[in-house]
Amino acid sequence: MPVFDFNNTPRESDIPECTYEVFYSNNQEPSAAHPILVLDNSAGKLEHHSNGLFTNPVRRTAFEFKGEEGTVSADILRIDARFVSLLKWLGENHINVRLSGKVTDEGYAVYKIREIAFGGGSKLSAEDGFLQFMIERLLASDAPSEEIPDEDEEETGDSMKLTSIQSITDFMTCAGRTLPDNIRLWARRNLAVARSNEVSAEERRHAQRALSIMMNIQWKGNYFEAIDPDEARRILDEELYGMESVKQRIIETIIQINRTHTLPAYGLLLIGPAGTGKSQIAYAVARILKLPWTTLDMSSINDPEQLTGSSRIYANAKPGIIMDAFSMAGESNLVFIINELDKASAGKGNGNPADVLLTLLDNLGFTDNYIECMIPTSGVYPIATANDRDQISAPLMSRFAVIEIPDYTEEEKKVIFSRYALPKVLKRIGMKEDECVLTADGLDAVIEMHRNTSGIRDLEQAAEHIAANALYRIEVGQVASVTFDEKMVRKVLA
Repeated sequence: MPVFDFNNTPRESDIPECTYEVFYSNNQEPSAAHPILVLDNSAGKLEHHSNGLFTNPVRRTAFEFKGEEGTVSADILRIDARFVSLLKWLGENHINVRLSGKVTDEGYAVYKIREIAFGGGSKLSAEDGFLQFMIERLLASDAPSEEIPDEDEEETGDSMKLTSIQSITDFMTCAGRTLPDNIRLWARRNLAVARSNEVSAEERRHAQRALSIMMNIQWKGNYFEAIDPDEARRILDEELYGMESVKQRIIETIIQINRTHTLPAYGLLLIGPAGTGKSQIAYAVARILKLPWTTLDMSSINDPEQLTGSSRIYANAKPGIIMDAFSMAGESNLVFIINELDKASAGKGNGNPADVLLTLLDNLGFTDNYIECMIPTSGVYPIATANDRDQISAPLMSRFAVIEIPDYTEEEKKVIFSRYALPKVLKRIGMKEDECVLTADGLDAVIEMHRNTSGIRDLEQAAEHIAANALYRIEVGQVASVTFDEKMVRKVLA
Protein backbone atom coordinates (compact mmCIF):
# COMPACT_ATOMS: atom_id res chain seq x y z
CA MET A 1 0.00 0.00 0.00
CA PRO A 2 1.48 3.38 -0.98
CA VAL A 3 2.16 5.87 1.79
CA PHE A 4 2.91 9.58 1.98
CA ASP A 5 6.54 10.07 2.94
CA PHE A 6 7.65 13.68 2.77
CA ASN A 7 10.95 13.29 4.66
CA ASN A 8 14.14 12.56 2.79
CA THR A 9 15.76 10.44 5.56
CA PRO A 10 13.05 9.50 8.03
CA ARG A 11 13.85 7.89 11.33
CA GLU A 12 12.09 4.61 11.99
CA SER A 13 9.86 6.29 14.57
CA ASP A 14 8.88 8.91 11.99
CA ILE A 15 7.74 6.48 9.30
CA PRO A 16 4.14 7.46 8.65
CA GLU A 17 1.27 5.08 9.10
CA CYS A 18 -0.95 4.69 6.08
CA THR A 19 -4.40 5.47 7.42
CA TYR A 20 -6.19 5.27 4.11
CA GLU A 21 -7.56 2.61 1.82
CA VAL A 22 -7.00 2.96 -1.93
CA PHE A 23 -10.00 2.34 -4.15
CA TYR A 24 -9.99 1.95 -7.93
CA SER A 25 -12.39 3.97 -10.04
CA ASN A 26 -12.79 5.18 -13.61
CA ASN A 27 -15.51 7.68 -12.75
CA GLN A 28 -14.89 10.95 -14.58
CA GLU A 29 -17.30 13.22 -12.70
CA PRO A 30 -16.53 13.38 -8.98
CA SER A 31 -19.40 13.96 -6.58
CA ALA A 32 -20.29 13.21 -2.97
CA ALA A 33 -21.36 9.75 -4.15
CA HIS A 34 -18.16 9.29 -6.18
CA PRO A 35 -15.53 11.30 -4.27
CA ILE A 36 -11.85 11.84 -4.94
CA LEU A 37 -11.10 11.03 -1.31
CA VAL A 38 -12.85 10.68 2.05
CA LEU A 39 -11.61 12.33 5.27
CA ASP A 40 -12.37 11.30 8.82
CA ASN A 41 -14.95 13.74 10.17
CA SER A 42 -15.72 12.05 13.47
CA ALA A 43 -14.94 15.35 15.22
CA GLY A 44 -17.50 17.15 13.04
CA LYS A 45 -15.12 20.00 12.19
CA LEU A 46 -15.11 19.78 8.39
CA GLU A 47 -17.53 22.02 6.50
CA HIS A 48 -18.59 22.30 2.85
CA HIS A 49 -15.49 24.39 2.09
CA SER A 50 -12.36 23.68 4.11
CA ASN A 51 -8.98 25.36 3.55
CA GLY A 52 -5.72 23.74 4.56
CA LEU A 53 -2.76 21.56 3.62
CA PHE A 54 -2.18 17.89 2.99
CA THR A 55 0.44 16.92 5.55
CA ASN A 56 2.29 13.91 6.73
CA PRO A 57 2.80 14.29 10.50
CA VAL A 58 4.33 11.43 12.44
CA ARG A 59 2.25 8.25 12.21
CA ARG A 60 -0.56 9.85 10.17
CA THR A 61 -1.53 10.78 6.61
CA ALA A 62 -3.91 13.68 6.94
CA PHE A 63 -5.38 17.03 5.94
CA GLU A 64 -4.72 19.94 8.31
CA PHE A 65 -6.99 22.98 8.47
CA LYS A 66 -7.78 25.85 10.79
CA GLY A 67 -10.61 25.32 13.24
CA GLU A 68 -12.11 27.46 16.00
CA GLU A 69 -9.71 25.90 18.51
CA GLY A 70 -6.61 26.04 16.31
CA THR A 71 -5.19 23.57 13.81
CA VAL A 72 -7.25 20.44 13.27
CA SER A 73 -6.01 17.26 11.60
CA ALA A 74 -8.36 14.91 9.72
CA ASP A 75 -7.07 11.48 8.66
CA ILE A 76 -7.48 10.39 5.06
CA LEU A 77 -9.72 7.31 5.11
CA ARG A 78 -10.11 6.46 1.42
CA ILE A 79 -8.57 7.81 -1.78
CA ASP A 80 -9.04 7.21 -5.50
CA ALA A 81 -5.88 5.45 -6.71
CA ARG A 82 -5.49 7.97 -9.52
CA PHE A 83 -4.96 10.79 -6.99
CA VAL A 84 -2.42 9.26 -4.60
CA SER A 85 0.55 10.87 -6.38
CA LEU A 86 -1.26 14.20 -6.74
CA LEU A 87 -1.95 14.50 -3.02
CA LYS A 88 1.63 13.57 -2.26
CA TRP A 89 2.80 16.35 -4.61
CA LEU A 90 0.43 18.85 -2.98
CA GLY A 91 1.81 17.93 0.44
CA GLU A 92 5.47 17.97 -0.56
CA ASN A 93 5.08 21.44 -2.06
CA HIS A 94 3.01 22.79 0.86
CA ILE A 95 0.28 23.95 -1.49
CA ASN A 96 -2.72 25.60 0.17
CA VAL A 97 -5.94 24.07 -1.07
CA ARG A 98 -9.66 24.48 -0.63
CA LEU A 99 -11.66 21.28 -0.47
CA SER A 100 -15.31 21.13 -1.46
CA GLY A 101 -17.15 18.16 -0.05
CA LYS A 102 -20.16 16.80 1.74
CA VAL A 103 -20.54 15.22 5.15
CA THR A 104 -21.72 11.63 4.70
CA ASP A 105 -22.08 8.61 6.97
CA GLU A 106 -18.66 7.45 5.74
CA GLY A 107 -16.93 10.77 6.40
CA TYR A 108 -16.21 14.02 4.57
CA ALA A 109 -16.48 13.13 0.86
CA VAL A 110 -14.25 15.46 -1.18
CA TYR A 111 -15.22 16.04 -4.82
CA LYS A 112 -13.31 19.24 -5.66
CA ILE A 113 -9.80 20.54 -4.89
CA ARG A 114 -8.80 24.15 -5.66
CA GLU A 115 -5.50 25.92 -5.04
CA ILE A 116 -5.79 29.10 -2.97
CA ALA A 117 -3.33 31.94 -2.64
CA PHE A 118 -0.59 31.74 -0.05
CA GLY A 119 -1.77 32.79 3.39
CA GLY A 120 -5.22 31.29 3.13
CA GLY A 121 -8.37 33.31 2.62
CA SER A 122 -10.72 32.71 -0.28
CA LYS A 123 -8.70 34.05 -3.23
CA LEU A 124 -7.66 31.42 -5.76
CA SER A 125 -3.99 31.14 -6.66
CA ALA A 126 -2.76 32.01 -10.14
CA GLU A 127 -1.52 28.41 -10.33
CA ASP A 128 -5.00 26.93 -9.79
CA GLY A 129 -5.47 26.57 -13.55
CA PHE A 130 -2.56 24.17 -13.77
CA LEU A 131 -3.89 22.15 -10.84
CA GLN A 132 -7.32 21.89 -12.50
CA PHE A 133 -5.63 20.79 -15.74
CA MET A 134 -3.88 17.96 -13.89
CA ILE A 135 -7.06 16.95 -12.05
CA GLU A 136 -9.03 16.83 -15.31
CA ARG A 137 -6.35 14.67 -16.91
CA LEU A 138 -6.36 12.28 -13.95
CA LEU A 139 -10.16 12.03 -14.00
CA ALA A 140 -10.03 11.18 -17.70
CA SER A 141 -7.39 8.50 -17.13
CA ASP A 142 -7.93 4.85 -16.30
CA ALA A 143 -7.35 3.60 -12.77
CA PRO A 144 -3.72 2.48 -12.38
CA SER A 145 -2.76 -1.12 -11.90
CA GLU A 146 -3.44 -2.49 -8.43
CA GLU A 147 0.20 -3.53 -8.20
CA ILE A 148 2.21 -1.75 -5.50
CA PRO A 149 5.18 0.11 -7.06
CA ASP A 150 8.64 -0.93 -6.03
CA GLU A 151 10.48 1.56 -3.86
CA ASP A 152 13.22 2.01 -6.47
CA GLU A 153 10.59 2.96 -9.04
CA GLU A 154 9.38 5.97 -7.06
CA GLU A 155 8.81 8.99 -9.32
CA THR A 156 10.21 12.38 -8.54
CA GLY A 157 8.64 14.89 -9.72
CA ASP A 158 2.78 27.69 -16.74
CA SER A 159 0.22 26.78 -18.97
CA MET A 160 -2.53 24.39 -20.02
CA LYS A 161 0.02 22.76 -22.33
CA LEU A 162 2.93 20.99 -20.72
CA THR A 163 5.95 22.65 -22.28
CA SER A 164 8.37 23.70 -19.54
CA ILE A 165 10.57 21.17 -17.76
CA GLN A 166 8.98 22.11 -14.42
CA SER A 167 5.39 21.65 -15.62
CA ILE A 168 6.31 18.33 -17.28
CA THR A 169 8.03 17.18 -14.07
CA ASP A 170 5.05 18.16 -11.93
CA PHE A 171 2.63 16.39 -14.21
CA MET A 172 4.69 13.19 -14.35
CA THR A 173 4.79 13.19 -10.55
CA CYS A 174 1.04 13.68 -10.24
CA ALA A 175 0.12 11.23 -12.99
CA GLY A 176 2.24 8.50 -11.43
CA ARG A 177 1.15 5.03 -12.49
CA THR A 178 -1.89 6.28 -14.40
CA LEU A 179 0.57 6.57 -17.29
CA PRO A 180 1.26 3.31 -19.18
CA ASP A 181 4.41 1.69 -17.78
CA ASN A 182 6.47 1.98 -20.98
CA ILE A 183 5.57 5.66 -21.41
CA ARG A 184 6.23 6.43 -17.73
CA LEU A 185 9.71 4.89 -17.92
CA TRP A 186 10.39 6.51 -21.31
CA ALA A 187 9.42 9.89 -19.85
CA ARG A 188 11.80 9.49 -16.91
CA ARG A 189 14.69 8.72 -19.27
CA ASN A 190 13.92 11.68 -21.52
CA LEU A 191 13.49 13.98 -18.54
CA ALA A 192 17.00 13.01 -17.43
CA VAL A 193 18.32 13.92 -20.90
CA ALA A 194 16.41 17.22 -20.93
CA ARG A 195 18.00 18.17 -17.58
CA SER A 196 21.50 16.89 -18.31
CA ASN A 197 24.49 19.15 -18.88
CA GLU A 198 26.43 16.24 -20.35
CA VAL A 199 24.56 16.24 -23.66
CA SER A 200 24.29 18.91 -26.35
CA ALA A 201 21.71 21.68 -26.26
CA GLU A 202 20.15 20.12 -29.37
CA GLU A 203 19.65 16.79 -27.61
CA ARG A 204 18.09 18.55 -24.61
CA ARG A 205 15.75 20.49 -26.92
CA HIS A 206 14.61 17.33 -28.73
CA ALA A 207 14.04 15.49 -25.43
CA GLN A 208 11.96 18.35 -24.03
CA ARG A 209 9.92 18.63 -27.23
CA ALA A 210 9.25 14.88 -27.25
CA LEU A 211 8.21 15.01 -23.59
CA SER A 212 5.84 17.89 -24.25
CA ILE A 213 4.19 15.96 -27.09
CA MET A 214 3.80 12.73 -25.11
CA MET A 215 2.64 14.28 -21.83
CA ASN A 216 -0.04 16.34 -23.59
CA ILE A 217 -1.67 13.17 -24.91
CA GLN A 218 -4.28 11.50 -22.72
CA TRP A 219 -3.25 7.83 -22.63
CA LYS A 220 -6.47 5.85 -22.38
CA GLY A 221 -7.16 2.16 -21.99
CA ASN A 222 -8.82 -0.08 -24.55
CA TYR A 223 -12.18 -0.42 -22.74
CA PHE A 224 -15.14 0.89 -24.72
CA GLU A 225 -18.70 1.40 -23.56
CA ALA A 226 -21.45 -0.45 -25.39
CA ILE A 227 -23.05 1.41 -28.30
CA ASP A 228 -26.78 1.85 -28.91
CA PRO A 229 -27.72 0.22 -32.26
CA ASP A 230 -30.71 2.55 -32.70
CA GLU A 231 -28.55 5.63 -32.12
CA ALA A 232 -25.93 4.23 -34.51
CA ARG A 233 -28.59 3.77 -37.16
CA ARG A 234 -29.92 7.31 -36.63
CA ILE A 235 -26.44 8.79 -37.12
CA LEU A 236 -25.86 6.77 -40.31
CA ASP A 237 -29.26 7.87 -41.67
CA GLU A 238 -28.30 11.49 -41.08
CA GLU A 239 -25.13 11.13 -43.13
CA LEU A 240 -26.19 8.70 -45.85
CA TYR A 241 -29.40 8.28 -47.83
CA GLY A 242 -30.47 4.77 -48.76
CA MET A 243 -27.79 2.06 -48.95
CA GLU A 244 -29.55 -0.01 -46.31
CA SER A 245 -27.30 -3.05 -46.73
CA VAL A 246 -24.18 -0.90 -46.29
CA LYS A 247 -25.52 0.62 -43.07
CA GLN A 248 -26.48 -2.81 -41.75
CA ARG A 249 -22.99 -4.16 -42.46
CA ILE A 250 -21.34 -1.22 -40.68
CA ILE A 251 -23.50 -1.66 -37.57
CA GLU A 252 -22.85 -5.41 -37.57
CA THR A 253 -19.12 -4.72 -37.62
CA ILE A 254 -18.94 -2.19 -34.79
CA ILE A 255 -21.66 -3.74 -32.60
CA GLN A 256 -19.05 -6.32 -31.53
CA ILE A 257 -18.00 -3.74 -28.95
CA ASN A 258 -21.11 -4.59 -26.93
CA ARG A 259 -19.77 -8.09 -26.24
CA THR A 260 -16.04 -7.52 -25.94
CA HIS A 261 -15.91 -3.85 -24.83
CA THR A 262 -12.92 -3.51 -27.14
CA LEU A 263 -12.72 -2.25 -30.71
CA PRO A 264 -13.33 -4.78 -33.52
CA ALA A 265 -10.26 -6.68 -34.65
CA TYR A 266 -10.59 -5.19 -38.14
CA GLY A 267 -11.08 -1.64 -39.33
CA LEU A 268 -13.37 -0.66 -42.19
CA LEU A 269 -12.29 -0.35 -45.83
CA LEU A 270 -14.93 1.49 -47.85
CA ILE A 271 -14.54 0.93 -51.60
CA GLY A 272 -16.67 2.71 -54.16
CA PRO A 273 -16.88 5.46 -56.77
CA ALA A 274 -15.98 9.03 -55.86
CA GLY A 275 -18.74 11.05 -54.25
CA THR A 276 -20.74 8.12 -52.88
CA GLY A 277 -20.40 9.17 -49.25
CA LYS A 278 -17.41 7.15 -48.07
CA SER A 279 -15.99 10.03 -46.03
CA GLN A 280 -19.41 10.80 -44.54
CA ILE A 281 -19.65 7.19 -43.38
CA ALA A 282 -16.22 7.46 -41.72
CA TYR A 283 -17.24 10.63 -39.85
CA ALA A 284 -20.50 8.96 -38.82
CA VAL A 285 -18.65 5.96 -37.37
CA ALA A 286 -16.43 8.34 -35.36
CA ARG A 287 -19.60 9.93 -33.95
CA ILE A 288 -21.02 6.52 -33.09
CA LEU A 289 -17.82 5.54 -31.29
CA LYS A 290 -17.66 9.01 -29.64
CA LEU A 291 -14.02 9.36 -30.63
CA PRO A 292 -12.04 12.23 -32.15
CA TRP A 293 -10.96 11.63 -35.71
CA THR A 294 -8.01 12.52 -37.89
CA THR A 295 -7.35 12.06 -41.59
CA LEU A 296 -4.38 10.72 -43.54
CA ASP A 297 -4.39 11.51 -47.27
CA MET A 298 -2.26 8.76 -48.76
CA SER A 299 -2.19 10.35 -52.22
CA SER A 300 -0.01 13.18 -50.87
CA ILE A 301 2.47 10.93 -49.01
CA ASN A 302 5.44 9.73 -51.04
CA ASP A 303 7.99 8.92 -48.34
CA PRO A 304 7.52 6.55 -45.37
CA GLU A 305 9.38 9.04 -43.17
CA GLN A 306 6.41 11.39 -43.48
CA LEU A 307 4.51 8.81 -41.41
CA THR A 308 7.27 7.53 -39.13
CA GLY A 309 9.08 10.80 -38.35
CA SER A 310 12.81 11.46 -38.55
CA SER A 311 15.57 10.51 -36.13
CA ARG A 312 16.70 13.02 -33.51
CA ILE A 313 20.23 12.89 -34.89
CA TYR A 314 19.12 15.53 -37.41
CA ALA A 315 18.83 19.18 -36.38
CA ASN A 316 15.50 19.58 -38.18
CA ALA A 317 14.09 16.28 -36.91
CA LYS A 318 10.37 16.12 -36.20
CA PRO A 319 7.61 13.57 -35.50
CA GLY A 320 5.70 11.94 -38.33
CA ILE A 321 2.12 12.57 -39.42
CA ILE A 322 0.77 9.69 -37.34
CA MET A 323 2.33 11.02 -34.14
CA ASP A 324 1.10 14.51 -35.01
CA ALA A 325 -2.40 13.07 -35.28
CA PHE A 326 -2.23 11.70 -31.72
CA SER A 327 -0.90 15.05 -30.53
CA MET A 328 -3.64 17.08 -32.22
CA ALA A 329 -6.38 14.74 -30.96
CA GLY A 330 -4.95 15.00 -27.45
CA GLU A 331 -5.67 11.34 -26.71
CA SER A 332 -4.62 7.87 -27.76
CA ASN A 333 -8.10 6.60 -28.67
CA LEU A 334 -9.22 7.97 -32.02
CA VAL A 335 -10.47 7.13 -35.49
CA PHE A 336 -7.87 7.24 -38.26
CA ILE A 337 -9.57 8.04 -41.57
CA ILE A 338 -7.13 6.92 -44.26
CA ASN A 339 -8.24 8.53 -47.53
CA GLU A 340 -7.39 7.14 -50.96
CA LEU A 341 -5.59 4.06 -49.74
CA ASP A 342 -5.41 2.85 -53.34
CA LYS A 343 -3.39 5.92 -54.35
CA ALA A 344 -0.58 5.35 -51.86
CA SER A 345 2.68 6.09 -53.67
CA ALA A 346 5.47 3.53 -53.89
CA GLY A 347 7.79 6.31 -52.72
CA LYS A 348 11.13 7.48 -54.05
CA GLY A 349 13.22 4.42 -53.37
CA ASN A 350 12.63 4.61 -49.61
CA GLY A 351 9.87 2.03 -49.45
CA ASN A 352 6.10 2.10 -49.71
CA PRO A 353 4.35 4.48 -47.27
CA ALA A 354 1.32 2.19 -47.25
CA ASP A 355 3.39 -0.56 -45.64
CA VAL A 356 4.06 1.68 -42.64
CA LEU A 357 0.35 1.47 -41.88
CA LEU A 358 0.60 -2.26 -41.17
CA THR A 359 1.97 -1.72 -37.65
CA LEU A 360 -0.78 0.81 -36.95
CA LEU A 361 -3.46 -1.56 -38.26
CA ASP A 362 -2.21 -4.56 -36.27
CA ASN A 363 -2.89 -2.73 -32.97
CA LEU A 364 0.43 -3.96 -31.58
CA GLY A 365 1.83 -0.46 -31.11
CA PHE A 366 3.41 2.13 -33.36
CA THR A 367 6.94 3.54 -32.97
CA ASP A 368 7.78 7.00 -34.25
CA ASN A 369 11.47 7.56 -35.09
CA TYR A 370 11.51 10.95 -33.37
CA ILE A 371 9.62 9.98 -30.23
CA GLU A 372 11.50 6.66 -29.89
CA CYS A 373 8.74 5.05 -27.88
CA MET A 374 6.10 2.46 -28.73
CA ILE A 375 2.71 4.17 -28.84
CA PRO A 376 -0.20 1.92 -27.73
CA THR A 377 -2.69 1.65 -30.60
CA SER A 378 -5.33 -0.65 -29.11
CA GLY A 379 -7.70 2.32 -29.01
CA VAL A 380 -7.18 3.27 -32.67
CA TYR A 381 -9.94 2.42 -35.14
CA PRO A 382 -8.86 2.72 -38.80
CA ILE A 383 -11.33 3.51 -41.57
CA ALA A 384 -9.87 3.58 -45.08
CA THR A 385 -11.47 4.74 -48.33
CA ALA A 386 -10.55 3.73 -51.86
CA ASN A 387 -11.90 3.81 -55.40
CA ASP A 388 -10.03 0.81 -56.85
CA ARG A 389 -9.47 -2.29 -54.74
CA ASP A 390 -7.05 -3.78 -57.28
CA GLN A 391 -4.47 -1.13 -56.36
CA ILE A 392 -4.36 -2.17 -52.69
CA SER A 393 -1.85 -4.80 -51.54
CA ALA A 394 -3.10 -8.08 -50.10
CA PRO A 395 -1.48 -7.50 -46.66
CA LEU A 396 -3.35 -4.20 -46.30
CA MET A 397 -6.64 -5.68 -47.50
CA SER A 398 -6.38 -8.44 -44.91
CA ARG A 399 -6.43 -5.86 -42.09
CA PHE A 400 -9.89 -4.56 -42.98
CA ALA A 401 -13.49 -5.58 -43.16
CA VAL A 402 -14.18 -4.59 -46.78
CA ILE A 403 -17.50 -2.91 -47.61
CA GLU A 404 -18.40 -2.12 -51.21
CA ILE A 405 -20.22 1.20 -51.59
CA PRO A 406 -22.41 1.12 -54.74
CA ASP A 407 -23.25 4.21 -56.76
CA TYR A 408 -26.71 5.72 -56.35
CA THR A 409 -29.49 4.86 -58.78
CA GLU A 410 -31.21 7.64 -60.73
CA GLU A 411 -34.26 7.40 -58.48
CA GLU A 412 -32.09 7.70 -55.38
CA LYS A 413 -30.34 10.72 -56.88
CA LYS A 414 -33.72 12.38 -57.46
CA VAL A 415 -34.66 11.94 -53.82
CA ILE A 416 -31.25 13.12 -52.59
CA PHE A 417 -31.34 16.23 -54.78
CA SER A 418 -34.93 17.27 -54.06
CA ARG A 419 -35.16 16.34 -50.36
CA TYR A 420 -31.63 16.89 -49.12
CA ALA A 421 -29.17 18.70 -51.41
CA LEU A 422 -31.34 21.62 -52.58
CA PRO A 423 -33.15 22.23 -49.22
CA LYS A 424 -29.77 22.17 -47.45
CA VAL A 425 -28.38 24.89 -49.75
CA LEU A 426 -31.53 27.01 -49.45
CA LYS A 427 -31.38 26.86 -45.67
CA ARG A 428 -27.71 27.78 -45.62
CA ILE A 429 -28.17 30.93 -47.72
CA GLY A 430 -31.36 32.00 -45.93
CA MET A 431 -33.95 31.17 -48.59
CA LYS A 432 -37.37 29.62 -48.13
CA GLU A 433 -38.19 26.47 -50.06
CA ASP A 434 -41.08 28.15 -51.90
CA GLU A 435 -38.66 30.77 -53.25
CA CYS A 436 -36.88 28.16 -55.39
CA VAL A 437 -39.21 25.59 -56.94
CA LEU A 438 -38.15 22.72 -59.19
CA THR A 439 -40.70 21.09 -61.49
CA ALA A 440 -40.76 17.34 -62.17
CA ASP A 441 -39.28 17.76 -65.64
CA GLY A 442 -36.73 20.19 -64.19
CA LEU A 443 -35.63 17.53 -61.69
CA ASP A 444 -35.43 14.95 -64.50
CA ALA A 445 -33.21 17.34 -66.43
CA VAL A 446 -30.83 17.78 -63.48
CA ILE A 447 -30.42 14.01 -63.14
CA GLU A 448 -30.09 13.44 -66.88
CA MET A 449 -27.36 16.09 -67.18
CA HIS A 450 -25.34 14.26 -64.50
CA ARG A 451 -26.07 10.72 -65.68
CA ASN A 452 -22.41 10.00 -66.42
CA THR A 453 -21.03 11.23 -63.10
CA SER A 454 -20.68 9.02 -60.04
CA GLY A 455 -21.78 9.97 -56.56
CA ILE A 456 -23.63 13.12 -55.64
CA ARG A 457 -20.92 15.79 -55.48
CA ASP A 458 -21.83 17.15 -58.91
CA LEU A 459 -25.50 17.15 -57.90
CA GLU A 460 -24.62 19.20 -54.82
CA GLN A 461 -22.81 21.68 -57.06
CA ALA A 462 -25.89 21.82 -59.30
CA ALA A 463 -28.03 22.62 -56.24
CA GLU A 464 -25.65 25.45 -55.33
CA HIS A 465 -25.87 26.84 -58.88
CA ILE A 466 -29.67 26.71 -59.09
CA ALA A 467 -30.16 28.26 -55.64
CA ALA A 468 -27.68 31.06 -56.41
CA ASN A 469 -29.48 31.81 -59.67
CA ALA A 470 -32.84 31.94 -57.89
CA LEU A 471 -31.49 34.27 -55.22
CA TYR A 472 -30.06 36.59 -57.88
CA ARG A 473 -33.42 36.80 -59.70
CA ILE A 474 -35.27 37.49 -56.44
CA GLU A 475 -32.85 40.18 -55.22
CA VAL A 476 -32.25 41.91 -58.57
CA GLY A 477 -35.47 41.19 -60.44
CA GLN A 478 -37.67 41.80 -57.40
CA VAL A 479 -39.69 38.58 -57.94
CA ALA A 480 -41.27 36.55 -55.13
CA SER A 481 -40.03 33.15 -56.26
CA VAL A 482 -38.41 31.34 -59.17
CA THR A 483 -39.61 28.10 -60.76
CA PHE A 484 -37.11 25.96 -62.67
CA ASP A 485 -38.55 23.78 -65.42
CA GLU A 486 -36.50 21.64 -67.82
CA LYS A 487 -35.67 24.54 -70.13
CA MET A 488 -34.48 26.79 -67.31
CA VAL A 489 -32.44 24.03 -65.69
CA ARG A 490 -30.60 23.28 -68.91
CA LYS A 491 -29.94 26.97 -69.46
CA VAL A 492 -28.62 27.54 -65.92
CA LEU A 493 -26.49 24.38 -65.78
CA ALA A 494 -25.25 24.48 -69.34
